Parts: sequence; C-alpha cells; structure tokens
Amino acid sequence: MKKKHKSSQVQFKPILLSISLSLCMLLWALYLIDHLHISLFMKKLGWPLIRLMFVIGIALIIGQLLEVTGWISKLAKIAGPLFRFSNLGMYCSATFSAAFVSGVSSNTMLYQYYTDKKISRTQLILCNLVNQFPVYILHVSTTLFMIIPLTGIAGVIYIGITFIAALARTGLLLLYGHWYLNKIQDSETMQYHISQPSSKPTLHSMILEIKTQFPIRMTNMMVYVIPIYVIVFIFNEMDMFLWLNTWLMTYISNKFIPVESLSIVVLSFASEFTSGFAAAGAMRHAGILTIKQTVLALVIGNIIAFPIRTLRHQLPRYLGIFTPKIGTQLLLLGQFFRILSIIMITLLYLAIPEF
Repeated sequence: MKKKHKSSQVQFKPILLSISLSLCMLLWALYLIDHLHISLFMKKLGWPLIRLMFVIGIALIIGQLLEVTGWISKLAKIAGPLFRFSNLGMYCSATFSAAFVSGVSSNTMLYQYYTDKKISRTQLILCNLVNQFPVYILHVSTTLFMIIPLTGIAGVIYIGITFIAALARTGLLLLYGHWYLNKIQDSETMQYHISQPSSKPTLHSMILEIKTQFPIRMTNMMVYVIPIYVIVFIFNEMDMFLWLNTWLMTYISNKFIPVESLSIVVLSFASEFTSGFAAAGAMRHAGILTIKQTVLALVIGNIIAFPIRTLRHQLPRYLGIFTPKIGTQLLLLGQFFRILSIIMITLLYLAIPEF
C-alpha cells in the first residue's frame, strides 16, 4: 500500500505542540496574574475562541460546498465587472460578495483560494484590502443610528469622511490592479473564470469532499489561532493595551488635539465607542467645541483607537486564518491605507471654510 502524502493527512504534531504551548502560557498567567481564575478564562477566552473556531469552520464548509456545487460562480457575478476590470479575478469577486455578510468567512475563503493556487499572492493582498469596503459598510450600518443622534451634523460629517475615505482607497486599489496586474498576468495566477463541475455533485460526493479536506484545513488554522488568542488574552489582562492607549493618548493629544477635546479622545479609547460620541455631542451642544473641532476630535480618536482594537480583536483572526507573516502584512497594510485615506479626506474637509 502506498503511503499517503503528508499534505493529504491531518498533521497532529503541530496542533499538539500548539495546544501544549497555549496551556503552558495559561498556567504561567494563572500563576502570575492575581485576578485570573478558571471562570474568567472561559468567559473572556474560552467562549470567544470557540465562537471564532465555529465561524471559521462554517466558513470552510460553505466555501467547499460553493465550489463543489458551482454556486461560487453565481456569487462571483455580483461584483464581476469590477473584478474583471481590476484583474483580480472571479474568485476574489466571490470573497468580496461574501464580505458583506461576514469578514471572517470572506478571509477564510480568500486564503483557501490562495493555498489552492487559484489566486496569486498579489491578488490575495489586493483583494483583502478591497474587501475592507464591505466590512466597513457592515460596521457603519450598526453604528450609524447611534452616532448621528448623539453628535448631530458633526457625526454626519464624520461618517461622510470615513465613507469617502473607504470608497476612495477601494477605487484606487481597483485602478492599481487594472494597471499593475495586467502587466504581470503572464507570470502569476490570473483566473477570470471559475470552472464548473463536470456533473451535478451528489450528496455523497459533497460529504466525502468535506470529510477529506475539512479536518486538514481546520487543524492548520487552529495551530495559529489558539496560541495567538491566548497571547492577546494575557496581554489584555496585564493591561498592556490600556497602557498603550494611555501612552498614545497623552503623546498625540498634547501635540495635535485641543485641550477641550481631550476627554473625547479618552472616551474613544474605551471598549464601548458610544461614550466617546456622547461626550462629543455634549461638548458640541454646550458650545465648547465648534463643528470642525468635534469632527477633528472624532477622527483622531478613530485613528488612534482602531489600531489598538485591531491588535486586540483582529490580530488573532488574521494570524489564524492566514499565516503569521501574511496576516501581519495584511493588517499593517490595511491600517496604513485606512489611516492615510482618512487623513487625506480630513485635510480636504478642514480646508473648507466653516460657516
């Protein structure tokens, strides 16, 4: 009997090493941090990690089913013209459409297409950056009706700035793909069409496909997700993110933000973003801040607070879904372009005379 290639089997050594390392870090934290206990582990680490792995697992199964049944081509047609123009291909178009529902599912599908060599590394990076637009739309849809009642016209302008920034950087990335990828399409994977299954898949064949590929893909992600989630949890319980927030707040506020706006920035660092907007609205209505000062404070609070939240919440997901190297690169690039675009649009707004 021929020995199966190791890539077609679940590799138990890496996942056992990952779990062992995670348990050692948890025991170390339990010994050194006084307020830690088992129930806190489950509340702040166990259940969030279980929910994340569940979402990733569902995304992997959905991605496999969409591909086996041919439905992924239908999903790709939704944004097909844009992705043909940008030379990103129909697989990237499918993940863009999926991002309007779930960012985790979209990234899981995207990385799977990359590992299956259906898209290139360049397509992976560009598509991930482009997919931030639907993720932004999801975020705005949940905060829009909270921000505007609290901050009024300043909140409308703030949302307008972030929306235009997201739209502008997405458009520029698509243009970059149109010009750049067109020059390298002979040397990189460029798939504009998704092959359809030769025959209608049966229930048995779909189950067999999932049973064969799902355990391998899931364990490969768990190798990174578990220890990274544990590290972020420990750092959070040691108040390292709070210290970083305070340091950034003090440095940037002293140099760029009016003293009157300091409390807004402080509140914006809190895990509950609502308090920051409530303070901005109160100070605006009291006449302490002008509309432009309120907008500027909210924008700077956004620029400072979101990278910290990225470290706390998105870092484990990115480094788990992608490899640590690729995940770190994508996070840094995403934050760089997001901050740069918001700064540019804010400068344009500040150049407009206030009536």
